[in-house]
Amino acid sequence: MSTQQILGEHTYDDRGFLARLSLFDWVWAVALLLGSVYASYHFAPWMDRYEHGILYLTWASTVAIGWMWKPARLFTIIVAVVTLFAVMRYPDLAAAESDFFLNYLLSSQAAIMWMCALFLAAPVVYFAGLLGRAAFLERLGTAMMWLASGAGLVGLLVRWWESYLIAPEVGRIPVTNLYEVFVLFAFTTGLIYLYYEYRYQTRALGGFVGLIIAASIGFLLWYHFVQGAHEIDPLIPALQSWWMKIHVPTNFVAYGAFAIAAMIGVAYLIQARMPDAWQRRGLPSPEVMDDLMYKNIALGFAFFTIATILGALWAAEAWGGYWSWDPKETWSLITWLNYAAWLHLRFTKGWRGTPMAWWAVVGLFVVTFTFLGVNIFLSGLHSYGEL
Repeated sequence: MSTQQILGEHTYDDRGFLARLSLFDWVWAVALLLGSVYASYHFAPWMDRYEHGILYLTWASTVAIGWMWKPARLFTIIVAVVTLFAVMRYPDLAAAESDFFLNYLLSSQAAIMWMCALFLAAPVVYFAGLLGRAAFLERLGTAMMWLASGAGLVGLLVRWWESYLIAPEVGRIPVTNLYEVFVLFAFTTGLIYLYYEYRYQTRALGGFVGLIIAASIGFLLWYHFVQGAHEIDPLIPALQSWWMKIHVPTNFVAYGAFAIAAMIGVAYLIQARMPDAWQRRGLPSPEVMDDLMYKNIALGFAFFTIATILGALWAAEAWGGYWSWDPKETWSLITWLNYAAWLHLRFTKGWRGTPMAWWAVVGLFVVTFTFLGVNIFLSGLHSYGEL
């Protein structure tokens, strides 16, 4: 029997984690497992044992996230159904121009353009809701963030299928160039934000986080239309490794979390100058924003550490050494040390508030140079990512 303790406004369920899972939780997890098993057998000719391991690790991670964050279950179902519908409408690549649904909604380029439009509109709606104290507009901003994140994920999944339609030897996971990873950054950051929005029950920070996503969308659109980077090209030999499938996504969870922390830092600093005006509009208290900055930086630091280790292992396999002081590696170390120092001073010295908010904002510039600036201004073993 369930025992609940009511303390203040919060309800706590003292049952074990597994006991709190519903029938739908288990059915959803089993359905994902069956889909993973089917993919494992159906695509076996194109997968090695490491890629099978990555597939089942992805299943386990997705199930864990869905059990802890209930809205993620419906999100994964909708993305899977929409992606399968799109893939089934592809007799060949030319269908993207002749099929109504593919041409206007579900081809990789159509879905990514919808993602861009929604991510550009979301912060406008969020800020309108915040400044006008309009709950409907804030809920609309949340809906736009969900739709944009789903469109981005569908776009990359369909792009993966399209790469194989070009030719089997061209087929690869779409996280191999700046264009694709900017899409990855946008929807990953959106999903991480939505998780914290759900956990903290506040939409007031959506506009601030939406600004950094909109900035990445601006670059993505320039890269698409000016540089023609949306074309699917064969994968260069340096990236033909299963390591890429775990190293790159892990990195971008970290980048997204660091970006969210920076934008919460911006909101913190703005509220610090006019506390009464902004709290009346619904911004969280300084203590809540400080806690959110910490949790995002801690999340980003954990994933960045894992990504750096994975990158070192990949480098050892590809180049014969774990570390070569390549510019990307050097700036990754600088980024790691920056956030390690932030966390260290918080734990050991109890630093809070304005100094840490400024540090989080400055940290975003360090991350941006590591992510993009190195590719533009420096050359090295990672020079395949230049503009």
